Amino acid sequence: MSGIVVVGSLNADLVVRTERFPKPGETLQGSDLAILPGGKSANQAVAAGRLGGAVRMIGAVGDDGNGTLLRESVASAHVDTTHVAVRQGVATGTAVITVDAAGENTIVISGGANATLTPEDLPASAFDGAGVLGLCLEVSIDVVLAAARAGRAAGATVLTNLSPFGAVPQELLDLTDVLLVNEHEAAELGDHGVARSIVTRGGAGCTVHDGDAGPVDVDAVRVEPVDTTGCGDAFMGAVALRLDAGDSLLEAARFAVGVGAYAATKPGAQASYPTAPELESFLRA
Repeated sequence: MSGIVVVGSLNADLVVRTERFPKPGETLQGSDLAILPGGKSANQAVAAGRLGGAVRMIGAVGDDGNGTLLRESVASAHVDTTHVAVRQGVATGTAVITVDAAGENTIVISGGANATLTPEDLPASAFDGAGVLGLCLEVSIDVVLAAARAGRAAGATVLTNLSPFGAVPQELLDLTDVLLVNEHEAAELGDHGVARSIVTRGGAGCTVHDGDAGPVDVDAVRVEPVDTTGCGDAFMGAVALRLDAGDSLLEAARFAVGVGAYAATKPGAQASYPTAPELESFLRA
C-alpha cells in the first residue's frame, strides 16, 4: 500500500429532511437544520481513511466554524490535512441538501473556499509515493488537470469521478486511469476512450469495464436506505483504498458496493462511513 491523495472539495452540508421534495414555488415543513461535514473530495478521503487507508487531502476551507468542523472531521479519520489551506475572509464551501422520506436527496453547492484552490496549492511533494489519486469536479478544472498531471508524474493511478457532471477537456480523460461515473453520466459522456471504468447504477450495483475483459455487473448489497447522501463518495473512497492495496478493478468494485450500502443505512455523509470492523459486521449480518 503506497497511499492515497485526494484533491478537491470540502463542504459543510446544510441538511433538512422532509417527507417529499417541494414542487417549484412550493413551501414545505422540514426537520431542524443539521450542519454536517461533507464535500465530495473530503467524503472520499474520509471513507478511505476510516477503512484504514493512508490518505492525504489537498483543498481549502474558510477561516470560520464550518472550516474548523471540516478539518476536524477529516483529521479524525486519520487523513493528513497538512495541505488543507485556511483562507482568511472567505466562507467555507457549502452544500444545501434536502433528503426525502425515501432517503433520496437533492443538492445545491456553493463553492466558497473551494473556488480559491489553484494549481499553485499542489506542491509536487504532496504526491510523492502516491499509489492512487482521487479527483472530482467540485474545484476548478485547472486544478483538476494540474493534479492529474502531478499524479501521473508521480506514478499514481488516477481515479477520476466526473461529478458534478460537465464537459471536460480530453486531456483529463487521457490522464485518467480509472473513470467513475453513474449510468446517466455515462450515457451523456458517450465514447470516452478510458479503458478502465466503473459505471454505478444506484441500488442496482455497478458495471465494471476493465480493458478488453468486457463489462461485468456487480450486484448491490440490499438495504433499506435512510439517507443516500455521500454514498457515491463512500464507493469511490473504497475503490481508491482497494486499488491502492493492489486489488483488481473488479475486486475493488465488489468491496465498494458494500461500503456504499453501509453508508445508505445512516444519516449524513462522513458520519455514515464505516470502519473496517463495522463493515465486516454489517456484511456478516
